Amino acid sequence: MTDTPDLTAASDQASAPQLTSTAASARPSPLAPQHVVCALYKFVTLEDFEALRDPLLAVMNEHAIRGTLLLAREGINGTVSGSRAGIDALLAWLTSDPRLAELDTKQSLAEQAPFLRAKVKLKREIVTMGVEGIDPRHTVGTYVEPKDWNALISDPEVLLIDTRNDYEVEVGTFAGAVNPNTTAFRDFPDYVSRELDPTQHRKVAMFCTGGIRCEKSTAYLKEQGFDEVYHLKGGILKYLEEVPEEETLWQGECFVFDERVTVDHQLRPGQYDQCHACRLPITEEDKQSERYQKGVSCPRCYDKLSDAQKARFAERENQIRLARERGEAHLGMDAVAQMQARRDAKQQQREAARRAALEASKKSGEKS
Repeated sequence: MTDTPDLTAASDQASAPQLTSTAASARPSPLAPQHVVCALYKFVTLEDFEALRDPLLAVMNEHAIRGTLLLAREGINGTVSGSRAGIDALLAWLTSDPRLAELDTKQSLAEQAPFLRAKVKLKREIVTMGVEGIDPRHTVGTYVEPKDWNALISDPEVLLIDTRNDYEVEVGTFAGAVNPNTTAFRDFPDYVSRELDPTQHRKVAMFCTGGIRCEKSTAYLKEQGFDEVYHLKGGILKYLEEVPEEETLWQGECFVFDERVTVDHQLRPGQYDQCHACRLPITEEDKQSERYQKGVSCPRCYDKLSDAQKARFAERENQIRLARERGEAHLGMDAVAQMQARRDAKQQQREAARRAALEASKKSGEKS
């Protein structure tokens, strides 16, 4: 569950020994896809989370599991893919630890591997809100099963809030949901302080992709004095799995944090592609734009990128093409993307330091 699109990042979901969604229950496509996609999370105290990293990564590699898992003192979160046997082996290993015995999971099927590599990352939070003291292990909203969700959000007294980022909401959301217009989950507390009032908004229902962001958003609202706070159990993905399409109140597709980009109501890959410059979802119409160049820019980011950035992205795309021609597509694409991401991050740090130095110099001059 991340805030910005990242093909190697963990998504917004969950996992258990008693699987909340299994391959048998996921709706199969006519092509009988071989890849099981499993999103998992649990808020639980892991004092030794740093020591879990290497053995967890070893298990993933042993069973050819790809994707990213996040570990923090507050728990585990991530999305991975692999064979049926591989996913079962990973879940068996995780749930052999009593602290992880009741992971929240959601599973679906994919025709192609949605991840390139196996990663285990150590974090301060497994989903970043940036507010100290918010602990879903102690305070959380009321869970609502997917079968009961329609009735709840049809109540005119209920304020329905989509806790996801703006680019996710654009792809699809529930009828009547409020878009907080956030670019990252850490923006959500500011939205609450500006727009919500516990004396006026007495019933609040929230949802996200797989449930994990709502664990924190509902806990945060409870801490702010909101009384009736509800949370779609299992998130959008569980709703799409369990609620028949003819009864759905969902509109559009659901953004997911992997190479599928979006899924439809049948949990099949949707109609969106992804701009590999800004990582945002794009349509076929976007790709017809003069501002679209594969791997370099799209209508959303064209004006936000410098000529130097576009040149770097063009070179990256060229290296990806050459790697593909040499039969090194997966490794080449991932390695080049990571190197470029590191370069971009360093460039941004240098720019921020330069601006800070200029600002400090300006203030010093004003004082003198």
